[in-house]
Amino acid sequence: MGTGTAFLLTLLAGLSTGIGGLAALPKRAANHKFLAASLSFSAGVMIYVSLIELFFQAKDALTAFLGERAGGWCAAAALFGGMLLIALISRILPEPDRQETKDRRQWTRTGLLTALAIAVHNFPEGLATFISAMQEPGVAIPVVAAIAIHNIPEGLAVAVPLLAATGSRRKAVGIALLSGLAEPAGALLGYLLLRPIMNELIFGLLYGVIAGIMVFLAFDELLPAAAREGGHPLTLSGLIAGMAVMAISLLLFL
Repeated sequence: MGTGTAFLLTLLAGLSTGIGGLAALPKRAANHKFLAASLSFSAGVMIYVSLIELFFQAKDALTAFLGERAGGWCAAAALFGGMLLIALISRILPEPDRQETKDRRQWTRTGLLTALAIAVHNFPEGLATFISAMQEPGVAIPVVAAIAIHNIPEGLAVAVPLLAATGSRRKAVGIALLSGLAEPAGALLGYLLLRPIMNELIFGLLYGVIAGIMVFLAFDELLPAAAREGGHPLTLSGLIAGMAVMAISLLLFL
């Protein structure tokens, strides 16, 4: 797949954050069950595509470059390294207060900090999407679809508090969209920096690290937030539904 097409797919994945922002416009977006279902579904998508698709793509690339034993260890190290990396980023960033309040300044702070956190998370995701899109379509399209799907509830998480704070749908959707544009920015910058040294080793490490990032975000952010909003049964149902949809979408391209 060409560089231009790969970048376009990455841009579309980033723009899906704006779709999540648009989902905040109807009144139903304030419904706790709606938000919980969106977050847990997204977590299921991320977990399945990371552990079933991205990790094994990483292992295949690394074993081809390093051999079976060394490649397997390196893939596992990349996976847990990605988890450690995003854990450190999450600890550095200030934690937004998710408790509802009528204080508009608090809603603004929550929305903007969430947008900042999502933009930081989207930057390496953009590179992963771009790298995936440069592979065969059977790998590229499911990965792009997975990232696009999980970007939708992220946009919702940004737009809901900002809409409550400002009353401006334009600002809420606009800031949600901007946080998603970190994906094509990450793709472009990462590609320019890594292009001279790109090989199976770099591909494998990137796949493993991004898989770790996505798994950590699902367990550390999305699932706990879904459980707070909708309780355990709804969270589990959304998780399984997200995994099932991702499994079907991947199988369709085999």
